[in-house]
Amino acid sequence: MTATDRSLELINTAAQAAADKLAHDIIAYDVSDVLSITDAFLLASAPNDRQVKSIVDEIEERLNKELDAKPVRREGDREARWVLLDYVDIVVHVQHSEERVFYALERLWKDCPELDLPADAKATRGKAAEHAKLQDAEDAGLGGELR
Repeated sequence: MTATDRSLELINTAAQAAADKLAHDIIAYDVSDVLSITDAFLLASAPNDRQVKSIVDEIEERLNKELDAKPVRREGDREARWVLLDYVDIVVHVQHSEERVFYALERLWKDCPELDLPADAKATRGKAAEHAKLQDAEDAGLGGELR
């Protein structure tokens, strides 16, 4: 079994929406062979809670407007550290970068086929590490001034 055309349409639209809101490390897996509850997972992350929320809102709005899709379930809103959007055909996980590293969902699904995504989404790979390095450099630079 493989992801359906509808699932791929949802994944690609959600991935593009996440990329447009500057999400980091967007990746999607075809989980249809190992899970009966959904066809595909989309993972994305952001360095702060506000951006996580912004990405989630953009994904929801675009899927609703462009594909007439609404999530049947949305979890994790209040803290905006990890928000899950369940569209039945696909499940979207948008995580704060720290949660992404800690829970490492990619490890769970690494044996599943990776889905091809729009170029903008692919271009986000490695952005979390890049952002962390910049943040560390900024913190080191400010460290002396703050003491």
